Amino acid sequence: MVLYGPEGIGKSTFAAQLPQPLFIDTEGGTRHLDVQRFAERPSSWTLLLEQVRYVQSHPDLCRTLVIDTADWAEALCVRHICDKAQLGGLEDFGYGKGYVYLQEEFARLLQLLTDLAEGRGVNVLLTAHAAMRKFEQPQEMGAYDRWELKLSKKVAPLVKEWADLLLFANYEVITLTDTNKHKKATGGERVMYATHHPCWDAKNRHGLPDKLPFAYAAIAQIFAGAEPLAEAQPAKAAYGETPISELPVTEGNPASLAEASRALAALMFEYNVTEAELQRVVADRGYFPADTPVLNYGEDFINGKLVACWPQVFRLIEKRRAK
Repeated sequence: MVLYGPEGIGKSTFAAQLPQPLFIDTEGGTRHLDVQRFAERPSSWTLLLEQVRYVQSHPDLCRTLVIDTADWAEALCVRHICDKAQLGGLEDFGYGKGYVYLQEEFARLLQLLTDLAEGRGVNVLLTAHAAMRKFEQPQEMGAYDRWELKLSKKVAPLVKEWADLLLFANYEVITLTDTNKHKKATGGERVMYATHHPCWDAKNRHGLPDKLPFAYAAIAQIFAGAEPLAEAQPAKAAYGETPISELPVTEGNPASLAEASRALAALMFEYNVTEAELQRVVADRGYFPADTPVLNYGEDFINGKLVACWPQVFRLIEKRRAK
């Protein structure tokens, strides 16, 4: 499975809800999540491959292996190839050879993940960032913007072909027209797309609808028939005896969080406040990092700190807007 979307939309939080996940955190983006992860963040391509092989030899550690994110993993791969050839970048190989070497090397990782899924029965999820790029069709006049995997031109098609399930997550923007016929973009509900569209790549082999709520419950039936593996034991990193670290953060229930956020969503809609604006003022007060999705704040914080104190929260937002 591959899940991609804009920065901060909640890809890691979504991945944390899959069956018994184990994270290989290439970019350090899961610090706020209560999840199992390798204690040693992969600082090299070699270490990343070794961590995947370690899971292959210890499949009882998890039911889902998450590599978060694929584009940071690709950066490790690029550095590995260039260091090996003692060159500064892929362009230095000449004639596009560097990108061919990158495609071949990244295919090694995908093969390891395929062996893990098919041979060991472990689910595999790659998260990735999305990038807006100009797209031109030869038979069409003009061009248009579309969302694509933030990967290189040869690795992106390889990853899309490899995936059984390719999901694109984004904010659904709704345009409203007031009495003066002025249009205003609002909404911001998080959704995910499971089928191809001219403006994004997506696919699935499970009969999913075109658009789904951005919640694990929307695809949980795909995993329902999977045979559970042995109960996971405290995992050890690929090198040494350091166990996988776990942060002491309470993991919220998605359904209760969604219900708790209805009042907040209504206030945000009424006052035309975006999630990014709310995240910034919450970070300013030192409660959560700025990239923490609002739904990950938890029911108590949403009701007690945001909804109950909305006048004060909105004043902080207005002060930020005025800067």
